[in-house]
Amino acid sequence: MESIDQLLIEAEAAHGHLCAGQILGVRMALLGLSRLGFEGRPRGADRKRLVTYVEIDRCATDAIALVTGCRLGKRALKFRDWGKMAATFVDLAADRAIRIVALEESRDLAHQLYRHLETKNDRQVQAYRDLPDSQLFREQRVHVAIDAADLPGHSGDRTVCPRCGEGVNFGRVELAEGQLLCLSCAHPELRYWEPSHPPG
Repeated sequence: MESIDQLLIEAEAAHGHLCAGQILGVRMALLGLSRLGFEGRPRGADRKRLVTYVEIDRCATDAIALVTGCRLGKRALKFRDWGKMAATFVDLAADRAIRIVALEESRDLAHQLYRHLETKNDRQVQAYRDLPDSQLFREQRVHVAIDAADLPGHSGDRTVCPRCGEGVNFGRVELAEGQLLCLSCAHPELRYWEPSHPPG
């Protein structure tokens, strides 16, 4: 198994800097993998056994992806925008999962234990390196029902939305106004974008 120091070097190179979030993400991923019985980073066939859900789009997510090998493009990394420093690691072969949440108290603990360090980030970096898992994380065994269409390797049907003409993979369509529309056409109020001028 690679040392945490080696993983942090890789995380820093991949992310662009080393911060408290990167350390927390590496440790969270290592803990999740350990609890599922993986010895180090999944390799070979073991990589296809793992799906990871992340609940925040912050630095820790990059570190979790690095350690687990789960990627959006491989459909093994799932993002839920809940703003929580949490991740769930799912072993598909064993049908078991563990959700790990960073404890809010660890921030206060970092300040108390390392108040001699100049910045909040410095205090958190040191604490997140040193503290035991039990002072950083809460663990919970969970069950995750993953639809077959969401599994890595699944190649789903492709539909063309009759309203916008864009292709849609994996059944991400909805019956609206008597047509199978892409989600952005079926629910324009939920789009993250608006056209700046008419298409054409």
